[in-house]
Formats: sequence, structure tokens, C-alpha cells
Amino acid sequence: MKVIGGYVSPYVRKVLACLHLKGLDYEIDPITPFYGDAEFERVSPLRRIPVLIDGAVELCDSSVICAYLDEAYPGHPLLPQAPADRARARWLEEYADTRMGDVFIWRLFQNAVIKPAVWGEKGDKAVIAAALETDVPGVLDYLERQVPAQGYLFGELLGLADISLGAFFRNAGFARFSVDAGRWPKTATFVGRVLNHPALRMLQPYEDVCMTTPIAGHRDALRAAGAPITAETVATATPKPGVMPI
Repeated sequence: MKVIGGYVSPYVRKVLACLHLKGLDYEIDPITPFYGDAEFERVSPLRRIPVLIDGAVELCDSSVICAYLDEAYPGHPLLPQAPADRARARWLEEYADTRMGDVFIWRLFQNAVIKPAVWGEKGDKAVIAAALETDVPGVLDYLERQVPAQGYLFGELLGLADISLGAFFRNAGFARFSVDAGRWPKTATFVGRVLNHPALRMLQPYEDVCMTTPIAGHRDALRAAGAPITAETVATATPKPGVMPI
């Protein structure tokens, strides 16, 4: 089983955490999507990560991949059993992928990290300020009404919805943002529980390597850190312009 996509992506993080919960082994080609070659574009026509290759199965989109993993492999359930709970879990995953992706990735992380690291450009401080003033509080107000004071969203087992919500706060942290526990206490403790679960905590050393190493050196640095790196890559030496979720 192979995953194409870099450790810093919240969408890749979601898939890798679910693979861990399922007890599945994999190798990873840790590319930044802007650097994908023609083969990457073949398996991911929208040039998005992650991609999962499981034998003859080639899948794009983190939600599609996680649904496949839950249906194809037994073990730790990623979704709750009750229909109403399953529907709510799917909605929270969608909310994370769309609204939180827009706010935490394209407004904060894009300007604080992607533009300087990939394109050598300065981030837009006005966009960051507006997001922190209006968009982020709106997201956190909503999450404060949704997350539990203890445990996870649907009981004592970490699930796909928990991972989907929590994954974006790792990127928010890379952009030097943390949840104000005085204003959003349930959300702050919930995020801490999710990110400290072994399924996500085990990824953090590799994420830190990526955040402290130039993109060209990611594969070697990750291999040295013990990451399960593929023998071959679909990465290119230079980035291709374009807007795509990461």
C-alpha cells in the first residue's frame, strides 16, 4: 500500500492516522503537490494529495480514501454505527475539509508557510489578520458547540470525524496559532486529546522534519528519521504553479 502526499498536509495526516488505526502498513512518497510530475497528474487529475494506491486500486481525495479503508478493512471502525451519528460524522468531516481547510490552510498556512517555502514570496499579512479576527473565531465558536468535554465525538474511540477536525490545528500551530483555552475551553482540550492520540502523535516527528528541512531534502531527511519512504517518487525538481488543496 502506498500513499502519495507530504506529511504536513492535513488531508494526508487524516489518511495516515486512519491507516494507523486500521493497523495497515504503507510506504509514503512525501511530495508537495506543487512538485508532482506527469505520473502524479495521471493518478491525481486535480493534482491534489493524498493519493492511495492499494494494489490495482488508485484513489484520490482523503474522504474517499478513508471511506474505502473503513469498508475494505476490518478492525478499528472509523465511523459510528448509528445512521444519525454516521451522518453527523460525515458532515463534520466535510466541514473540516472545506471550511477549516479554507481558513486554516488557504488563509493562514498559505500565507505563513507555503508562499515563503514554495514560491519565495511574502505572505499577505492582511489576509492573516482578517482570518484571525473574523474567520477563525467563527470556526471555533462552532466547534465549541460540537465537541465533547471528555472523550471523542462518538464515545471513547478516536474516529474519522475527530481526526478530520483535529488535523487542521497542527497546521494552525505551524502558523503560530493556538486555541485560546479561556475562550474555547472544550475545543482546546479536545484538540489536545486528538493530537496526542498515538495515531497522530507518531506522525509529528516526520512533520517537524518537513517543517525544518528544505523541500528538496525532505525524502532523505525523512528516511533518516525512520519514515517508510518509497524507493521511487513522482516529485519534480521545481514546482508547478496552480491552486490546489493540500
